[in-house]
Amino acid sequence: LPRFLHSRSSSTASCNRLILQSTSASPPRSRLSCSKNSLTLLNQGSTKTLQQGDSLTRPVHGHASDNTLVVHAGEKIGNGMAGTDSIATPVVSGTTHWFKNSDDLIAFKEGRRQSFEYGRYGNPTVKVLEDKISALERAEVTLVTSSGMNAIVGTLLALVPPGGHVVTTTDCYSEARVFIRDRLGKMGIKSTFIDLEDMESLKHVLDYNSVTLFYADSPTNPLLKCVDIRLVAELCHRKRALVCIDSTLASPINQKPLTLGADIVLHSATKYMAGHHDVIAGCVSGSEVLISKVHAWHHDLGGAISPVKRGIHDHPEPQDTMALRVEAQNRTALLMARMLERHPLIERVHYPGLESSPWHHVAMSQMTGYGGVVSFEVKSDLQGTMRFIDALEFPFIATSLGGCESLVQQPAVMSFWGQSDQEKAKSGIKDNLVRFSFGIEKFEDLRDDILQALGKI
Repeated sequence: LPRFLHSRSSSTASCNRLILQSTSASPPRSRLSCSKNSLTLLNQGSTKTLQQGDSLTRPVHGHASDNTLVVHAGEKIGNGMAGTDSIATPVVSGTTHWFKNSDDLIAFKEGRRQSFEYGRYGNPTVKVLEDKISALERAEVTLVTSSGMNAIVGTLLALVPPGGHVVTTTDCYSEARVFIRDRLGKMGIKSTFIDLEDMESLKHVLDYNSVTLFYADSPTNPLLKCVDIRLVAELCHRKRALVCIDSTLASPINQKPLTLGADIVLHSATKYMAGHHDVIAGCVSGSEVLISKVHAWHHDLGGAISPVKRGIHDHPEPQDTMALRVEAQNRTALLMARMLERHPLIERVHYPGLESSPWHHVAMSQMTGYGGVVSFEVKSDLQGTMRFIDALEFPFIATSLGGCESLVQQPAVMSFWGQSDQEKAKSGIKDNLVRFSFGIEKFEDLRDDILQALGKI
C-alpha cells in the first residue's frame, strides 16, 4: 500500500490488486476503498481519505505462521462481507448479486468497486477461502474450482495454446497424464514425458523444443518422488517455459512451490485442505496475470464450487485446523516409516522423510514436513499383501488421502486392476505395494494394528 500511495501513475485496477493481495496475505482490520488518486480508510465509524504521498500503518499478518494464517487469512474485514460481525464466515448461497443503480454497475465493471455478479464467476464465501489459500501459498490470487481435475484441465487449457508443448513426468497423476496425452494431443498440443530420475532429459527437451509448460506432481503418488522445484524452475525459465506443480500430497503447510520458483501451484483440495473426506474441490494459485487466464476458461467450463458444500464452510472450518491435522499426520507418517523400514516383513519403504530415500535431500531443501502418506512393499505376493490389507482394523480400504481417518489401498488392485504387468511396471507398481494415508488417530493404535496385520500375511 505505501508503494501505491507514493506512485504517480497507479491506476484504480492496480489499487484493487494491491488491496486484494493485502487481504489475502495479511487481512486488514479496517475497510478500504479506492479511487484513482486516493485511498479511503473507514474504521469504526470514522473516515479518512489518504492521498498519494500519505503513509498508512495498520496491523498486518505478513509474518504470521501457517498455524495463524489458516485461522485468520481471508477472514475479518476485507473479505467482501464486511457488513457482518460474525466470527464464522457467513455462507452466501445466492447465485445472483444486484446493483444499486447503473453507476454502481459501471463502477463494478471498471474495477472501481469490488463486488460479485453471478455465482459462476465468483462468490463472497468462496472468496474468503481463496484468500486464505493465497496467503498460505504466498500467491497473488487463487481460484477455487469444483474438483482438482477441473483445476488441472482449466490450467492446461488456459496456459497451453494449440501448437504448444507440455513436458510432464511419467509419475504425474494418471488422469492428468491421460488428458495431456490424449485430449491435448487432439488439440495440436505436443507432449513429452520424462523420468524424474533423469533431469538431463528435461534439459534436452528444453534445448531442442519450444516448451510452453512443465507440469509435475511433487511428491508423486504413490511412490513419493520429489521434483527439485528450484532446479526445474531455473531450467524452464531460461527457455521461457512456465512451471506448474501439483502439490496435493504435500499441502500448503509442508511445501510452497511459488516461493521455490514455480509459476503455478494447484491442489486437489479434497485431500489435506478439506481433510474430512466429504468435499470434492480443487484450487490453482499464482500471479494475477496467469490466474486471470485460468479464470476465463473456468467461466466456460463451469467448474464453480458451491459455497454450501459441507466441509468448505461448515463449522469448524476445515482450513482452520489444517495445520494441526497435517502436523499430526507428518509425525505419525515419519514414525511409521521408520518403524516399517526396520521390520523384517517389509522390503522397501517409500517416504521422502527417510534418510534412505533417494529423494530425501530434495525434500529437505523444499519441504517443512513430508506428509501423511507412506508407501511400502510387503515381503509377499499379491495375495499375501491382500491378506495384510484385509487384516487391518482401523484404516478404511479406500482411495483418496489427507483426511482425519486413515485409508489404505493396494494400488495393483485399487488403481491398476486388469492392467498387464508391463503396464504396471511402467508406473513402478508392484503387486506387493501398499499405500497408507495416515489420519489423526493415535500413533500407537495404528502401529499396533499394522504389526498385528503383518503377522497374518
